[in-house]
Amino acid sequence: MLIRFETPAYATITMFGDVAVTLIKLMGHSGAVPGALLAEDIPAALERLKTAVAEHPDATLDPATPNPRKGDESPHVSLAHRALPLIELLTAAAREGENVMWE
Repeated sequence: MLIRFETPAYATITMFGDVAVTLIKLMGHSGAVPGALLAEDIPAALERLKTAVAEHPDATLDPATPNPRKGDESPHVSLAHRALPLIELLTAAAREGENVMWE
């Protein structure tokens, strides 16, 4: 599953579902898809996400989940790197006073 994040203030970004739901939960949201944040709620959600990333910058989403491709040693992608596009989107939305939606 893919999840798209949209706001008039930034380009649409697409993430894998498991990554996106984890980041949505880190923002303090239920993790429901589809979902949205009103413009006035974005600064608090952005701060929660930044705090979570700062506390665990090298964390992966779920280290217990085996790699789906046998024998493939994919490079480690940290939570901080995965969250960066969403942090940028939320920052732009907060600056412009725009809502954010995902589906």
